Amino acid sequence: MTMLVLLSCVVLLALAGCVCVVWAARGGPRWVRAVATATLAAGEMVRRSGRTGRKQGSDSDG
Repeated sequence: MTMLVLLSCVVLLALAGCVCVVWAARGGPRWVRAVATATLAAGEMVRRSGRTGRKQGSDSDG
């Protein structure tokens, strides 16, 4: 049950971050732009960590 609550919180935070990114693109207040910047930075970190893992896996195969 606690895992479901934790997962729900993570999904809600991600959804709120996406809303802030859209709102900031339309010229939202300063705090929205700060949250949007943090959301985009976190997404970029996740994307980069996924790329390095795939590259290492493909190098070991070949």
